[in-house]
Amino acid sequence: MEFGLLQAVFLPLFLAPVAYVLGTRYGAAPAMWFSFAVLLYGTVLVVLGTISGYSEYYPWTGEFGGFGFSLDGLSSPFAIIIYVLSTILVLYSRPYMVHRFEEMANGTLQTSALNRQVGLYFALYLVFAMGMLGTVLSTNLIQFYVFFEIMLIPGFFLVSLWGDGPRRKIGLMFLFWTHVGAVVLLLGFLMIGLTVGSFDFSDISESAIPPDIVLLSAIAISIGLGVKLAVFMFHIWLPWVHGAAPTPISALLSPAMIGIGAYGIFRLVVEFLPNTFADLAIWFHIWGIVTMLYGGAMALMQDDIKRLFAYSSISQMGYLLFGIGSLSVLGMAGAEMMYITHALGKGLLFMTAGILIVKAGTRSISKLGGLAGKMPITAVCAVIGALTIMGVPPTSGFMGEWILFYGALETAISEGSMVRAVTFGLGLVATVLTMSYMLWMLKRVFFGKTPEHLEKVKEAGWYMTAPMMVLAGFTIVLGIYPDIFLEGIIPYMEGVLRI
Repeated sequence: MEFGLLQAVFLPLFLAPVAYVLGTRYGAAPAMWFSFAVLLYGTVLVVLGTISGYSEYYPWTGEFGGFGFSLDGLSSPFAIIIYVLSTILVLYSRPYMVHRFEEMANGTLQTSALNRQVGLYFALYLVFAMGMLGTVLSTNLIQFYVFFEIMLIPGFFLVSLWGDGPRRKIGLMFLFWTHVGAVVLLLGFLMIGLTVGSFDFSDISESAIPPDIVLLSAIAISIGLGVKLAVFMFHIWLPWVHGAAPTPISALLSPAMIGIGAYGIFRLVVEFLPNTFADLAIWFHIWGIVTMLYGGAMALMQDDIKRLFAYSSISQMGYLLFGIGSLSVLGMAGAEMMYITHALGKGLLFMTAGILIVKAGTRSISKLGGLAGKMPITAVCAVIGALTIMGVPPTSGFMGEWILFYGALETAISEGSMVRAVTFGLGLVATVLTMSYMLWMLKRVFFGKTPEHLEKVKEAGWYMTAPMMVLAGFTIVLGIYPDIFLEGIIPYMEGVLRI
């Protein structure tokens, strides 16, 4: 599989202009199927690389070292989920985005103008996906930063051009917050790279860095990635951006992109600065529980279904931070499983929101009701997505939450820590909040009396429902066979904690 990961990362970038031309000249279907084929090919390459534990390294510059792409127990699950979700959402994008383009033009959009927007959308979409993949496969600090910034640019345009509400202002908010976070992250990278004399992951050694520089760089990296993760204090941008973004992009931003912040903390702090991380772990743990509770409480107060899911995402990112700070193999493995779980469950829920916007014409929960009989496929998939987020078997969410909390309790008992015991108890409270807002949402949207204005609502077409069925099937398969990912995750976490 020579140059396999290089192809998986860069083909979407180089072929994005082709998607634009196909969309502009021939319409939505050719651009969609071309983009689908490109990302499906990349997904196959990533899966094949995961099976063989594949890595690639290339010379770059004397100042920055080499660059490469690596699949291991940490990066493989992130990479697979990013490209699986990106590939599936290409199909979902066609009907949703065509509806959005026509809605923005009040139904007066000419075919040529529609095609130009379709072409531009799929071109930006491909670049967005490759930026996410390149970030989690990187083997060099500067390379990580470059891809980290690349995914921000198409994200900004996707929100600013086709979002809802004051989309340009919200697009600028997204760009500002995430770029400021990236700059702080870069400062941490420079402190490490200039001190060590190399930016390659393989050359980073905590013992070669003065203690004060190690601490400052760990804090800078954690803050920079905390903005991406949208954890408490750095979360302000997320509800606005998720509320405004086109729904297929919300379904990538929330499940896939923001979780890359957790990947970065695992790779750059936990793995490369282990002694400093051990000192900071309890603070990550507390930061996580505060985020879990805050996001869950705010989700309960929302009427806009996309904002509800946005606050839910904030809460779920708290679970990842909670697990990272657990200082146990199972707790940290649970955190990575929670990324997978959140991607599948929240992807389903945002896709549900998109169908409601297209078919019911509203995103207000109070204006919905009784839709299970009219939209049975959407309802079943939404229930599976909600069960996944709640951590109910047989979905993947159950195993993720189970080992996450088991690991946290294990550390609390072994250390005899009252603080960790309290955070464990508060974590259980956060799960009750999660169940509350999810069950409340399902009841209000799919059960009860159907409002008069929704009497003629019908199920969405297969381009929207089939991708949801695939994700729903995936979360159940992982719930039954979690070792698909855990067989790689557990040994990696044991190596990081040197067990």
